[in-house]
This record gives sequence, structure tokens and C-alpha cells, in this order.
Amino acid sequence: MADLPPCGLYRTGTALDGHVPAGRLVYFHNHGDPGPGIYLPSGWTANRARWQEHGHTIPSPAWAQSLVPLPAEGFYRVRETFTCCAQRCRTFEPDLLVQLGYDGEAHAIVFVPEWTAHGLALPETGVRVEVARLSSLAPLRVAAPTTDGDPDALPT
Repeated sequence: MADLPPCGLYRTGTALDGHVPAGRLVYFHNHGDPGPGIYLPSGWTANRARWQEHGHTIPSPAWAQSLVPLPAEGFYRVRETFTCCAQRCRTFEPDLLVQLGYDGEAHAIVFVPEWTAHGLALPETGVRVEVARLSSLAPLRVAAPTTDGDPDALPT
């Protein structure tokens, strides 16, 4: 199929044939057998989604255009001060290390790692942040192994 978005995290903009409702977190894989498809989360480890082994093939490139791209899960540096929402429940200051994750409804969640006596700890709870506010984050590069040596494999 031509004109497909790149592989990555998305929120569904349109339901997929009764299998996947609109507004869900999915991993879109733009190639494969039997064709391009979306994968739902099967769970979370260290605030990162794990993906179902079997996905749902998309019906057309037009359907794929309804996917709403999301920033990648991972570690970020706060570039400029921002708050989580209009109510300003939580403020994130410049140069703070944060981890970005999502829930099943594709709501962004920011986690703040902390130094402990045993090293850097990832909290199990974070703060829901409006996606538009994520532009205040700069991605950090963190070394990670490839998935079975296949650069096109779904992330774990």
C-alpha cells in the first residue's frame, strides 16, 4: 500500500471494523504479512507498552491516514517549564529527566525517575499530561538492544 504513515505509536482516529475502537493506543506497522496493521498493548513493563503478537490488518491507506501520531515512549529532558494541564496540577522544570508513556486510551503520562540508594528508579505512577504540552520535551537517546536483530520488529 502506498502513502502509509511511518511505523510508530498512534491513537486511532477511526474505529477498525469493530475490532479496535477510536481513541486507542496502537503501534502501527506499515508493512508485513499479510499487510500493514495495528497492534494493541498487551501490557506495560517499566512504563512502556508491550504489544500483542497478532495485530489487525488495516483496510486501506485512507484508514491509516486517520491515525494520530504520538511522540515515542522513552526518556526526555524538559526544555522549558510546562504544566500538565490548564489546572496546573504539576509543573515540570527545565532539565528535569522524565519518562513518557501512555495508557490504553493514548493519554500521555509523564513519570519522574528518582535517584535511590539502589540507582535510578522508575515510578509506577505518573501524571497525565495534555499531548499538546509535550512539545516542551526533548528526546534523549538511551542505548537499547534491537529486537532479535530485526530493526523492523515491533518494539517490546
